[in-house]
Amino acid sequence: MPTSLSSEKASNKEDSVDVVASLPGDENASIHPIDPKVLRRATLKIDFYLIPLISMIYLLSFLDRSNIGNARVAGLTTSLHMSAKEFSIALTVTVIPYLLMELPMNLVMKRLGANITIPVMVILWGVVCACQGAVHSYHGLLVCRFFLGALEGGLPAGITLLLSSFYKRHAMQLRIAMMFSVTSLAGAFSGLLAYGIQSLDGKHGIAGWQWIFIVEGVFTVAFGLATLFFVPASPKSIKLLTKVERETYCCDLAHDWSGDADTDGTYQETFSWSEVASVFTDAPHVLMLAFPTFFAGATLYGLANFIPTIVNVLGHSPNRTQLLTVPPYACSFVFSIVSAYFSDKYKCRGLTATVCALIAAIGYVMFLVSDDINIRYGALFLQITGGYGSAPCFLAWNANNVQPHYRRATAIAFAFASGTVGAIVSPWLFAGVSRFKRTTSINLAFSLAAAASSVGMVVYLRVRNAEKRREVQRLLETYGDGTGAGGWDSPAERKRLGDRHPRFEFTM
Repeated sequence: MPTSLSSEKASNKEDSVDVVASLPGDENASIHPIDPKVLRRATLKIDFYLIPLISMIYLLSFLDRSNIGNARVAGLTTSLHMSAKEFSIALTVTVIPYLLMELPMNLVMKRLGANITIPVMVILWGVVCACQGAVHSYHGLLVCRFFLGALEGGLPAGITLLLSSFYKRHAMQLRIAMMFSVTSLAGAFSGLLAYGIQSLDGKHGIAGWQWIFIVEGVFTVAFGLATLFFVPASPKSIKLLTKVERETYCCDLAHDWSGDADTDGTYQETFSWSEVASVFTDAPHVLMLAFPTFFAGATLYGLANFIPTIVNVLGHSPNRTQLLTVPPYACSFVFSIVSAYFSDKYKCRGLTATVCALIAAIGYVMFLVSDDINIRYGALFLQITGGYGSAPCFLAWNANNVQPHYRRATAIAFAFASGTVGAIVSPWLFAGVSRFKRTTSINLAFSLAAAASSVGMVVYLRVRNAEKRREVQRLLETYGDGTGAGGWDSPAERKRLGDRHPRFEFTM
């Protein structure tokens, strides 16, 4: 045990207990004295420092990308003489560069550091968001939407990758949900904010929809400049932690197959394209999870961009429409946090994802079969709650089951890319009939497919874990425990192989 850890123990006179700081499924783990009080204190400090910061960044990205829905209600399409088809094209133009930037940004982030990459992205897309308020033609809007997508692309995947470096595998979903559920708040806040900003309509000759882009974009730039001083590169760089807390926390991460810190100097990962490609050649679970992620992306992005339109079509005025988008998102926020807590506690990603998808499916059925305005508005609560509740589950599930860093970075980017493909599809699902009957039917099918895919994933991972246990037994009988230098179960070998190591058990 490091001297500093001993000193902390002596000075604070806190009883240290021997906990098994082991890798999942590891029956031969060594005993490492880790003070649970120090670990808990470090975790709380990281939570209070990191989660509000990245949640705010994610909130701004969601607002600046989806506020076009509020601007549409406020008169965007009328001012620029846009048809419904042209509005869908504008959304698609945003998503395509967003998709293409997922993997490059995740790989760049490792080299430059999240502390540089993320703030620069925030500043640049804030500038572009504000520029949307100055456009006077449809084609000018398309140019802005393209660059907005390119500059925001990679942020959600990058933040998820950052979280996977800061938290243990089965503490991930709650933190992702805290971050991701701000999209629920964003939906609520966006409506309230747009309602307030619309009151500026006509001020200085600027229309209400233009003010929405300008005000939100300027605020994003200001916040991005501030984050240059606060976004951490790793747990070791958070100054709130004492030296002992850093060492304890990083050690605990390493023993959980989590984090990226090379705490004992046994293995230092270097970039290679073969490691990036390995995700597509020997990680079937990553490819399988792309299907429910696509289905979730198609429904979620569609709701994000079109909820104001759907509520407006139910017969409400533009101002009342902005306010009525708030309650479903507020409900979704609470549900996402609660479901993530239990998913982490019981390590049940597949069950959580299935339940969320079925909740959304019930909402689509209600919207499909009823002509009552109140029932259809109530159905939106279930659609948004189920859709937004499943997304953190899929993201955590994917990050939990892929190691080491570059392999995990690729898998996370691929998962987000799959969801983004769904986002490309979603604008076209909502084109057409005001009642959205065809759209609702397709989203119902997607939700049921997501549930079925999640069940299939659980079955597959259960089989894989059983195979790994048999392989461990064979290796023990043939080579012994293999924990020495160069052995099959050595720390260096575990870090090198990551999820391909027989001791690594997949989260189900």
